Amino acid sequence: MFETKDIELLQQRGISEQEAMEQLRRFEEGFPWIPAVKPAVAGDGIICLSSRQVEDYGKKYEESKTGRKILKFVPASGAATRMFKSIFESMQDFNRSDEAFPEYLEASGKNDVAEVLSDYRSFAFAPELERLLSLTGHTAGSPASWLAMLKCLLDENGLNYGSLPKGLLLFHSYQDGPRTAAEEHMVEAALYAATGNNQAFIHFTVSPEHEAFFSKLVSEKKAFYEKKFGVDFEISFSCQKPSTDTLAADMENRPFREPDGSMLFRPGGHGALLANLNELPADVIFIKNIDNVVPDHLKKTTVEYKKALAGLMLGLQKRIFEYLSDMEMSGHCNGLCLEEIRKFLEQELYVVMPDRYDQMGNEEKREFLRNKLHRPLRVCGMVRNEGEPGGGPFWVWSNDGSMQLQIVESSQFNLKEPEQKKIFENATHFNPVDLVCSTINYRGEPFDLKGFIDRGTGFISRKSKDGRDLKALELPGLWNGSMAGWNTVFVEVPIDTFRPVKTINDLLRKEHIAV
Repeated sequence: MFETKDIELLQQRGISEQEAMEQLRRFEEGFPWIPAVKPAVAGDGIICLSSRQVEDYGKKYEESKTGRKILKFVPASGAATRMFKSIFESMQDFNRSDEAFPEYLEASGKNDVAEVLSDYRSFAFAPELERLLSLTGHTAGSPASWLAMLKCLLDENGLNYGSLPKGLLLFHSYQDGPRTAAEEHMVEAALYAATGNNQAFIHFTVSPEHEAFFSKLVSEKKAFYEKKFGVDFEISFSCQKPSTDTLAADMENRPFREPDGSMLFRPGGHGALLANLNELPADVIFIKNIDNVVPDHLKKTTVEYKKALAGLMLGLQKRIFEYLSDMEMSGHCNGLCLEEIRKFLEQELYVVMPDRYDQMGNEEKREFLRNKLHRPLRVCGMVRNEGEPGGGPFWVWSNDGSMQLQIVESSQFNLKEPEQKKIFENATHFNPVDLVCSTINYRGEPFDLKGFIDRGTGFISRKSKDGRDLKALELPGLWNGSMAGWNTVFVEVPIDTFRPVKTINDLLRKEHIAV
């Protein structure tokens, strides 16, 4: 299957021959469907906090911060190209049109593009767009300049937003100047992720071609926000590792080869970022996507719930560490001790014991319970589903016969099977990527996160290159398959904490207009 030059290329990338063979096997066999039992809903897998509980957990978090490593982890490597999909399509189609651009937009029903142009002054980048456009002799806002405005917005000689990542786009306007999405995450870190000695650690995962731009932004803005919020920022970056790229396959499930005979590799999806996270162990890790930010006047709810999730997570962690330490010190547990741990797992960590549990002896029970406790921990915010695509919270069977909570993507369901389709459609909540995690064990040592991946999850899609069809393989997703072995708790969070920017028109929503 692999030639000498193939094996050398794999070694250069840090991919074992065994792993490459496993990827090709996946192309051949596919991935099994998720064994979902039922959706997690309020009162059955999803915790709904009262306002008093939100306040109390927030206070517990603040009281527990001293001496702890706290980190904000922000996946920020995605390009913003999809934000401007409709604009790109309009510009491409217009090249084949005899109409003037405004008339073309009306005739083709491109109301979203027309909205961007007519309401452009609402965008945080409007002043810079006007300045750059004036250098070309055009006046922003004039219908005669609409096409020039879009070119200035997207092209390298203008704002270059067609090539930059979302984190570097100006999202919100303020009296002291506009902020990029990355800057909004700096502000958030100052508000809820600072340590007891007022240090705020942020880690952005970025694309190699954009790292210098992010570094430049941080060097220009860091001192300003440190003074404004009274914190010291420690900001770091990493890129997706070549070892997490995956082989592309042809339609016969063989390695897809370039014209020179070399194998083609593709990025392994956001699950590849687990390798980056694995190098950043911390007591508390906040994970949130780069585009899910709001202006300052709407941050209060986000800050309150982030602190509450962290306080809840630290309380669970304390109990877990106490049980594991007791097990280690005593070397065994009696029946009463085991029953207490069992109740904690079932009532607090939402683990349903396998049918065979009651037939186990005490030592087997002890080892089973210890294994269930000794895992990374995450508390995940879930919002009420308002029609957003993607994953959500479900009860799922585990390989050991237990049942516990998982974030499951729609692609993992066999929707042709009526019962599974019903389970999927009865879900009430959506995963907004709002996680608070801990990746250290009760001895203060970091977990090896690779040991908790469900490698039976993943995704295969059909792509093309140079006119040739190929199959692409994505690794288990960061918050579903890659964290499948983690202890997981779901908490309902308000929709106000989930305001992502998927298209440029989202920045025209009232939630993204600063006051």
